[in-house]
Amino acid sequence: MNKVLIINASARKERSLSRYMTNVFVETWQTKYPDDAIVYREVGQESIPHVTETWIAGAFKPAALRTAAHLEALKISDQLIAELKEANVIVVGSPMYNWSVPSALKAYIDQVLRVNETVLVSKDNPENPYTGLLKEKKVYLLMVRGNDGYGSGEYYEHMDFQSNYLRTVFTIMGLEDISAVTMDGVDMGAKLLDVAAEKVKRLIV
Repeated sequence: MNKVLIINASARKERSLSRYMTNVFVETWQTKYPDDAIVYREVGQESIPHVTETWIAGAFKPAALRTAAHLEALKISDQLIAELKEANVIVVGSPMYNWSVPSALKAYIDQVLRVNETVLVSKDNPENPYTGLLKEKKVYLLMVRGNDGYGSGEYYEHMDFQSNYLRTVFTIMGLEDISAVTMDGVDMGAKLLDVAAEKVKRLIV
């Protein structure tokens, strides 16, 4: 039995198109794999704390030397990382906000992209210093953009700080099996729900 972690990043609820995509994913997945467990992390609706000085000090200190303040600062990070490690399948539903990801998702990433927990950093190899510690997990990126033209070779490719960033983050943590679907042009009047739903369904084999 697999554990599927659904990470919803939108600040919207019922009107969220990225959440629509993750819902289609879950419905399709459960039809095909009814015994798998689905776990939700509603990043866009929760208050994920930002990294603080105490957090940084604790994260870079050996566990045995951490103070009570360090442990408290890292408490949410520990929970989110444990959740990530337990998952076999990770699904991120994210809108594009100002050409990047929502700040809540960035805060989440800052909590889970952590030295000695999800990545090792070598000072001896500055050209390739990262070794990811998460292995054998499948990642799905379900993304929504207001405009078109963010694909490879298109006119807004240079302004896509959403998909490239998310791929980089998961790759650095050791997860390279990444599939993506985008719903583009939603602010330009495009009616793409059915098209996006079919793309999401085709991801699941």
